Amino acid sequence: MGTLSKNILESLHLGLIVSCQALPDEPLHGPEIMARMAVAAAEGGAIAIRANGAADVRAIKQAVALPVIGIVKRNYPDSDVYITPTLRETEELLEAGADIIAFDGTRQTRPGNCTLEQIIDLLTASPAASMADISTLEEALYAESLGVSCVSTTLSGYTPYSRQQEGPNLELLEQAAQRLKIPVIAEGRISQPAEVEAALDLGAYAVVVGSAITRPQLITRPFAAAARKVRMNRNGNE
Repeated sequence: MGTLSKNILESLHLGLIVSCQALPDEPLHGPEIMARMAVAAAEGGAIAIRANGAADVRAIKQAVALPVIGIVKRNYPDSDVYITPTLRETEELLEAGADIIAFDGTRQTRPGNCTLEQIIDLLTASPAASMADISTLEEALYAESLGVSCVSTTLSGYTPYSRQQEGPNLELLEQAAQRLKIPVIAEGRISQPAEVEAALDLGAYAVVVGSAITRPQLITRPFAAAARKVRMNRNGNE
């Protein structure tokens, strides 16, 4: 990892990274909208942005003076891996200027016979830092052995063999923070400020929050459900 990448990684320490993402079927999809979301996150105190797709990475880098963690979510018919799954997506993010490139760091079969080792080798020779999204402690340790810059607990609960639970997997975070010598980023189902504090107290280098901040359709649902519950109760008593 070069000096510039090391400095960028150090700038994340004990900070909040906001994931500004919207899929094609979501209301806020589009680089211009995500760039505005990133500006709002920066004004709120975010120290970095995580973004999906080369177009969004470019737009966000023009809009804010914060490090951008880039991913490309792309589905392939021959694999369940969809977060920066191949060298193609990795190269797209490098061309877009992502400061850190995150990718599926599990050992599941990747599309087109691409390997985890190939992606890490490409990033090791690039200006960008590398972030392995993992779902288990074993995956975190293996990614570290391959020379990644940092790992993130993003995929805990999203692989069939990792722990399934409602909230963040703080136990995995703590174990990884104790065992690894590289930064461990907390990500996945973090929805409350108290969970951010808990993650940092357990050794997280930084914390990523996404849906709880940047997906208003999901934020709206519990409020609407509360109103609907009262309405149904009152209508039932009339």
